[in-house]
Amino acid sequence: MPDGGGTLSTRLPPLLRHREFNLYWAGVALSQIGVRGTTAVNLFHVYDLTGSTALVGVVGLVQGIAVVVLSPLGGAYADRVDRRRLLQMTQVVSLLASLALAVLSLGGAIVVWHIYVAVLVNTAASTFDHPTRTALIPALVPRALLPQAFALVNPTRELAILIGPALGGLLLAFRGPAAMYLFDAATYVLLIAVLARLRVPPLDVAEAKATPVLRSMREGASYLRRRPLIGQLVSLDLSTTLLAGWRVILPALAVDILGAGEVAYGLLAAAPSAGALLGTAAILPLVLRAPAGPLVLAGTGAYGLACIALARAPSLNLALLAGLGIGAMDALASAIRQAAVQLETPDAMRGRVTSLVQVASRGGPALGDANVGWMAALMGPAAALTLGGVVPMVYATCMAVFGTRVRSYRVVENSP
Repeated sequence: MPDGGGTLSTRLPPLLRHREFNLYWAGVALSQIGVRGTTAVNLFHVYDLTGSTALVGVVGLVQGIAVVVLSPLGGAYADRVDRRRLLQMTQVVSLLASLALAVLSLGGAIVVWHIYVAVLVNTAASTFDHPTRTALIPALVPRALLPQAFALVNPTRELAILIGPALGGLLLAFRGPAAMYLFDAATYVLLIAVLARLRVPPLDVAEAKATPVLRSMREGASYLRRRPLIGQLVSLDLSTTLLAGWRVILPALAVDILGAGEVAYGLLAAAPSAGALLGTAAILPLVLRAPAGPLVLAGTGAYGLACIALARAPSLNLALLAGLGIGAMDALASAIRQAAVQLETPDAMRGRVTSLVQVASRGGPALGDANVGWMAALMGPAAALTLGGVVPMVYATCMAVFGTRVRSYRVVENSP
């Protein structure tokens, strides 16, 4: 019943008055909780089966190979086919992979290579999924609301990374890994149903389809080469991930070093996302008021310091604090990188550019897990992550001295 303040729909923020976006946002948020929980459980499951940090790192290697090889192709298809149908197809593929892991786990027949294959399949599907999800959002809201839409979607991802691993730790402790895999499969079913209900304007793909796929991929790479700022920001991202892959040491840190268990592992895996969420309120005003370049350089160096603190933490509480710091500094740098990409990329190139940046933003952490995994096998988890934490500190310092383009970057002044 209307009241003096107007109907519920008119009192909602303008962005949340769009049914299609609300459906999509809710479905993606729940699905991401399943994805992030399953990723954390995959790592712990491999460690539980093998006791080897190096073999846990193979999970990252498998993810990295899939992201690096397939991401450009995924971006090209995101710009040339019906994005809603493509998303539905990727959800079906991931659903089958998670369901297979659940069945094998419940039957007691699972071995480590089953997990590697499922990770490969899920990551391959996500290389098509991620750029398509990003490119679909402009079809769900008016152009004027796009900044608000991305500002809402990005923290939702962090919330999923916070809730997913914590949920995975609880399900591991009380029901085993199969429970997380079944939950993940159920979220895929829900997202497929949500996508079926979306009313999305048809995408004009005539020009894109007329361009060969390989040429389309080259066009995306050529565009990035003409944007050196994005390349330098991506290199900063890689400095934090290729040798500072903290995820892979968490099972050993929780079980062997700190003497905790599955629930503590889930908390450690969720701590960086909690830090990102807590830091967002302080980060956004800083990005708008302060020079973005010095902020991203400081955040990159502080990220490395937080990784060293995690590696050397003598207690679970201090390890959790270090994890919060990792998440807050990563959120600071990620906000600036994503703003730069959005401001400098036209709509027609969004799928391809997003997929190429994804090679670093998703492939870097995956390959970093592999690097830290074999380093930890040689020198121990704490020493491996300590060495990895030094790298972004040194690289950010060098960029501050020599990287004038990044150092002078301001988000507002560089807006069109």
